Amino acid sequence: MNVSLTKKQQEYIADQIESGDFQNASELVRDALRLHEVYRHRVIMDLKAEIEKGWSGSTSSRNIKDIIDSKRQNKAG
Repeated sequence: MNVSLTKKQQEYIADQIESGDFQNASELVRDALRLHEVYRHRVIMDLKAEIEKGWSGSTSSRNIKDIIDSKRQNKAG
């Protein structure tokens, strides 16, 4: 697998290896992917929780026009 990295990303990887935190680029990339997986899972769980709160909450009496008008008024003043 080939992956293209920016100069800044390459420098970051080199710095991390030089600092001794990682022994090579593959180790750092694997760690980054594990962290991304954890982060993504947490974001999805948080979104699902917010959706559930919306579904189980009380129903609003406002319609879409009321909501838009309210947002416009908040921006204007």
